[in-house]
Amino acid sequence: MVERVRRFNRAVAQRVGALDDRFLARDRPMAEARLLWEIGREGCEVRSLRSRLGLDSGHASRLLRALEGDGLIRVVPSSADGRVRRAELTAAGVAEREQLDRSSDDLAKSFLTPLSPGQRDRLVAAMGDVERLLTAALVEIRPVHPRHPDAQACFRRYFAELDRRSELGFDPAQGISAEPHELVPPAGALLVTYLREEPVGCGAVKHHDAAPSEIKRMWVAETARGLGLGRRLLGELEACAARAGAPAARLETNRALTEGISLYRSAGYAEVAAFNDEPFADHWFEKPLR
Repeated sequence: MVERVRRFNRAVAQRVGALDDRFLARDRPMAEARLLWEIGREGCEVRSLRSRLGLDSGHASRLLRALEGDGLIRVVPSSADGRVRRAELTAAGVAEREQLDRSSDDLAKSFLTPLSPGQRDRLVAAMGDVERLLTAALVEIRPVHPRHPDAQACFRRYFAELDRRSELGFDPAQGISAEPHELVPPAGALLVTYLREEPVGCGAVKHHDAAPSEIKRMWVAETARGLGLGRRLLGELEACAARAGAPAARLETNRALTEGISLYRSAGYAEVAAFNDEPFADHWFEKPLR
């Protein structure tokens, strides 16, 4: 499998021109062209560019200096926070980016033109699968303190989605508690999922002595759904509960969260009688743990 991945990487690198110092027949390598494209017409914070492209600060600085030296961008302090640097396209940079778009379209068409209609459909579908799987492989799941800004950002988005989707709205203060002190070891744990250093999901577990652990705050951002992150996150939380000695994992959910209900059932959870008085819940689930 490793050899097949390496062979695929070599084929793609050669086919897209990654080995050429003049990517798409322009006067710059692919890395500079990609950075120019990512900056976009609206500009972008430098730290966001580094995170999005997985660049260390030294490499990003060299690429930005090269583009700045060519008069294609300018790096300026952010108007919102002078400590934050932003990269913005100059008029020449906008023109160069438009040319890159046209050349990229031509390259994509060159992939498709020699193929039959059926082969084109297969290629595009396979590319979609590869993109999703490679993106899923970039995700990291880390334990995070509940008061960390990333955790708080996930909670806010999670609560907002519950409030939007529920018929009666959602008030976290009215439900079963999941306070910070309950979500840190040894009482429990909070996990945050990261995609390119952006928090895109969370899940927590509360332990109880010689009793089932409770899974709480399960959420994946809409932009990251379809990558299997919910199932992976659920598995990590179950493993955490098992390590704590819990005989089972429990959770409750609202009937509006149909995706979550499907996930829990497919992951081996069985619907049981209500085991708490959570006002937001319509379904209660439990799964034995080894």
